[in-house]
Amino acid sequence: MHRLDFDTSGLLVLARGKEMHRRLSILFQNRQVEKRYMAVVHGELAEASGEVCLPLIVDWPNRPLHKVDFETGKPSLTLYRVLSYNSAEQSSRLELVPETGRTHQLRVHMQALGHPILGDSLYADPVARGKADRLLLHAEYLAFPHPVNGERLSFTSTAPF
Repeated sequence: MHRLDFDTSGLLVLARGKEMHRRLSILFQNRQVEKRYMAVVHGELAEASGEVCLPLIVDWPNRPLHKVDFETGKPSLTLYRVLSYNSAEQSSRLELVPETGRTHQLRVHMQALGHPILGDSLYADPVARGKADRLLLHAEYLAFPHPVNGERLSFTSTAPF
């Protein structure tokens, strides 16, 4: 249901049975699932919060990479908020909220801002890649209405970094 990139840690949503899969899929399609991620990126962002609105597409010759493409890319929106800055490590801890759910969206958007996620083997430059031994991206929070009774469900998972 809720797929994470292979290297991303955190919460997942799994469906047990076809009917539950159908109902959960509708929630995701209708953007009724609230998602929040924690990330550590290279450098200090100029703004304490903002949004990245860049269209994304598969980079076919370089699969599994994705890229920004203003002609044929699908609209993609990420909201971000800086939680802290570590001057010694030249890194910022961010809260990321993907308003759309494109593959590698958070990774490509942060790289496009010039602040790749630390440890990102696909999109980070060698310096940012070498600052962590794993991708510092974690699915921290999920909330959605129960697919049967509508009761609001919320789940949290603290980032291990």
